[in-house]
Amino acid sequence: MGRYARNFVCLVAFIVVAACSSSQPSGAAPYAAIVQDARTGEILLAENADTRLHPASLTKMLTLYIAFEEIQRGRLSLDTMVTVSKNAASKPPSKLGLKAGQKISVRHLIRAAATKSANDAASALGDHIGGSEAGFARRMDATAKALGMRNSTFKNANGLTASGHLSTARDMNTLGRRLFFDFPQYYNIFSRRSTDAGLATVRNTNSRFLDAYKGADGIKTGFTNAAGFNLTASAERGNVRIIATVFGGTSTAARNAKVAQLLDIGFKRAPANAPTQVPQAPSYSAHVEALMAEADGLPEVEGGAGKTIRLQMAVAKSPRPAARPDAGRVAATELAVAAIEDSIAAALAEAVAAPPPPGTLDAQAVAMADGAAVTGPAIAPPPPRPESLVAEVVATEAPAQVVVAAAVDVPPNTAPEAGTLDAQVVALGGAATLDGQAEQFAALPDGGMVDDGLMVSAPVQVAAMAMPAPPPAPKRNAPIFDRVADAPQAQPMDEPVVIRLSTSSARHWGVTLGRFNSRSEAERLLLKTQLAESATLNDGLRKVVQRGGGYEANFMGLTQDQADLACRRLQARAVQCFAMGP
Repeated sequence: MGRYARNFVCLVAFIVVAACSSSQPSGAAPYAAIVQDARTGEILLAENADTRLHPASLTKMLTLYIAFEEIQRGRLSLDTMVTVSKNAASKPPSKLGLKAGQKISVRHLIRAAATKSANDAASALGDHIGGSEAGFARRMDATAKALGMRNSTFKNANGLTASGHLSTARDMNTLGRRLFFDFPQYYNIFSRRSTDAGLATVRNTNSRFLDAYKGADGIKTGFTNAAGFNLTASAERGNVRIIATVFGGTSTAARNAKVAQLLDIGFKRAPANAPTQVPQAPSYSAHVEALMAEADGLPEVEGGAGKTIRLQMAVAKSPRPAARPDAGRVAATELAVAAIEDSIAAALAEAVAAPPPPGTLDAQAVAMADGAAVTGPAIAPPPPRPESLVAEVVATEAPAQVVVAAAVDVPPNTAPEAGTLDAQVVALGGAATLDGQAEQFAALPDGGMVDDGLMVSAPVQVAAMAMPAPPPAPKRNAPIFDRVADAPQAQPMDEPVVIRLSTSSARHWGVTLGRFNSRSEAERLLLKTQLAESATLNDGLRKVVQRGGGYEANFMGLTQDQADLACRRLQARAVQCFAMGP
């Protein structure tokens, strides 16, 4: 018996020694960590970074990435109502408390999955998008491969322990970086300490780390018995952003302390200024695109999940609008149009106007335009002489009158009008000069004087009337006015064409619609949003700002009321929007 007892003890000791000396199987490392410069993607520290471990709720980062992708493609919106499946409602805590058949918006499911890490909310999203848990798992594997996550395979949307549901610290760090660059408009949800999830206000499971570490703004925690305490965290200080992932922490406090230590190492090793290299958009094969677009096959039954039919609503083509003309052409066009309008108005006014009164300048102008001779106003003849004086003059100067009449050859029917210069010349008998008048005056008896001193002789009277007069004005064939030389006109200055309001007069506010991988994506969203929301954004200036490796789509030049109203209206239509103040 003693020998058997000794042999048994030796055998047990041998087994214990062999078990303690054997190496751990591949893929079962309890701890893994990685630190990465988010701007360049450079790995600053890695330990067991490619060992496949249980990711736990870090899985929800991929579930949320796919949900954001569906919203971007137009197959979902934040206000889409999801019917909770029995599979989702049956998930263990942490959970929101969803019931099978209940309807809840995508917005509230995203908030619950991102902050509270609710398993039922994540599964509801996955079942709605993929049609079933297995269908969504295939979608997760395809998306992970397109994102460069080479060592990850997924079986569910929430991260609960399942055979084959494994990932690595490197892959999860890659996913966290893609969330930041690919969907900056939704990234802020990971830094919220609490949020409204529809059924309740939920707190962030990462609040302790967010409050304790300076610059921390996300991303996701995870815990299961098989995985331990996991965390993918991101922090920004100055121009540097670092992302770190830890698998296999022993407690929340130990995990947070380890991540803080890794981030400190990252900020020390990363250069202060480094070019931002935005990762390329994921490229899916035709097979995966078909998988992403297919509708689920769930029946519409009471208490079960509702069948979802998805429509392709993404904008396939968005041509750029025609370029605006330059300011000089616009000003010249406006002047030409104004001149044409003035000419038309003047012609219409002339056509309907009453004829001008006779004898006026306007009447003369009209007559000249019609080719008629221009005549001045009639000159009133002088008043006739008293008959007694006329008779006396005739009796006294009869011979002279006869002589004058004989000397003047007046054609018949051409007697000049009384009182005119021609009539005076006829009366003088052709003596229109001063010498001729003087001779006639000297031939009169008594010099043509009467007792009362009144000059009554015809020659004297005619001489007085025939005083040299200014020569008559030449006849005009030109217009009745003298053309004044046109003064040189100053060339009109090209006035600038105002196409947007200035940011002065309290227009220092704006709104941002998020950050995008390329400038064209940001510009396309700005144009689409302004066309759809012209009531509030028509006065805003579309502006794309390159920042943090992406392109922010902003509307600037708004008042505070306009910015707040625009965001409320856009958020009501499931468009992410945040107001920016001065």
